Amino acid sequence: MPSQRVTFENESGTRLAGIIDAAEGTPIAYAVFAHCFTCTKDLKAIVKISRQLAKRSISVLRFDFSGLGSSGGQFEESNFETNLADLRTAVDWLSATHEAPQLLIGHSLGGAAAMASVSEFESVKALATLAAPSCTAHLADFLASQNSDIETTGSGIVTIGGRDHLITTQLLKSLRGFDLETRIRSIRVPHLIMHSPVDATVKYSCAEDLLEWGAGAKSLLGLPGSDHLLLNQREDANWVADCVAVWAGRFFE
Repeated sequence: MPSQRVTFENESGTRLAGIIDAAEGTPIAYAVFAHCFTCTKDLKAIVKISRQLAKRSISVLRFDFSGLGSSGGQFEESNFETNLADLRTAVDWLSATHEAPQLLIGHSLGGAAAMASVSEFESVKALATLAAPSCTAHLADFLASQNSDIETTGSGIVTIGGRDHLITTQLLKSLRGFDLETRIRSIRVPHLIMHSPVDATVKYSCAEDLLEWGAGAKSLLGLPGSDHLLLNQREDANWVADCVAVWAGRFFE
């Protein structure tokens, strides 16, 4: 199963890095995968899910948001709006060079980005989110609680997943000011909501919000015992991919 490294520029001229996990032969559909906050396209679960989807004949473009992984830009200059712009760039690039995606996938804050932008993409027939929040303001509050310098001096270092990240007040403002609920209520495409009842990072009640608010067909898939990054149970990522492939396949044209 071939994987291809690709690069493309966002609207600001920043180079974004991606990988296409390609299906063997002619794919039944293409998908774009948006990763979690401060993660990258190379997160173990994202790699496993993308490769398993490729085995199921769905080619997947996974990419790094600006300032993360192999993409250019400075993380401290990024925010939720730049994430949305990067996701649009990825969809547009895939549409121009391969095929317009019919499936959009997002993990955690990447799931929030997918929900916030899915209505813009006419080609997308199905949306799958994994451990996604129903509000971006909670992340801002968490970050602010980790280092008081962020709000008193304008920036501060926060350690996430063992790595230090410079967090600025502009990021907090972006997260606090974004009306995600209204975007969720506008979703019309079928939405597969995947969430662990014991997720300690994003509460399961967020999945219940998504199930209540979305305007289109919705399905809630519980992930018993899973942690936020799908690391504690070895087969979870492949199982998630198989479920997504079976569920989304009925909506592809």
